[in-house]
Amino acid sequence: MRHPIFLTLCLSSAIALAACEDSSNSADVKRAIKDINVIDESNLNDIMLTVADPNEGVLYYKKAVLSDPSRMDFHRGLAVSLVRAKKPDESLSSWKTVVASSEGTSTDQVDYADALIRSNKWDEAEVVLDQVSPTVETFKRYRLEAMVADSNKEWTKADSYYETAVGLTTTPANVLNNWGYSMLTRGNYARAEKLFGESISYDTKLFTAKNNLVLARGAQRNYEMPIVPMTQEERALLLHTMALTAVKQGDAATGKGLLKESIDTHPQHFEAAVRSLTALEGGA
Repeated sequence: MRHPIFLTLCLSSAIALAACEDSSNSADVKRAIKDINVIDESNLNDIMLTVADPNEGVLYYKKAVLSDPSRMDFHRGLAVSLVRAKKPDESLSSWKTVVASSEGTSTDQVDYADALIRSNKWDEAEVVLDQVSPTVETFKRYRLEAMVADSNKEWTKADSYYETAVGLTTTPANVLNNWGYSMLTRGNYARAEKLFGESISYDTKLFTAKNNLVLARGAQRNYEMPIVPMTQEERALLLHTMALTAVKQGDAATGKGLLKESIDTHPQHFEAAVRSLTALEGGA
């Protein structure tokens, strides 16, 4: 008589155990799905901040912020995407939200200052940078500090910051170009020329530095084209810049010759140079 009872108990235990296992498996599955969703979301966030078209990133993060406004990573993503989309002024409210939150970091402060500078809000950018811990010694921080010092005409500080920034990156072309332009505005043309040359040595495709180099040489009445890599069209554009610099220096005859060379060099019709030459020759 004991066997049926024992069998019944065993069956009941087995059923209960199976139910527990089903429940456990179900919970494990839910956790796994949740983990996969987090990974997928993280990957998508990364894509939207890097590979994706900036405007797609803006739309993605605007929806994300609306769905969960408490998520600072969404606000941060929206701010970054707006800056990438060349809408820094629209990013400021998002940056302000992130920086004011408990999740705000020193990197966020520096990025906020960058967006303020891009929005031409130099005084506000300086205030934000002053709040960044002095222990934060990054390339971007020093590059921005240099630009702010430049805007305040604090040349000694600017030079110190530029020099530090250059030493903190393996790709200093843009910051060297900025430093060179600072020297150009101060009238230190020889130093500017040297910095522009260094900039081009790191990035031979940086046309802005090439154009600035020509300006620096022209300001010294050196109208020889610099020996740097350039396409035929770039050479024509640089000759045009050199010509206008010569005219500004009072060397009209030299400017006229450079304009003619520019027109002959350009692979297509160079309307701007033609207009400049016509005006110089007293035409209509």
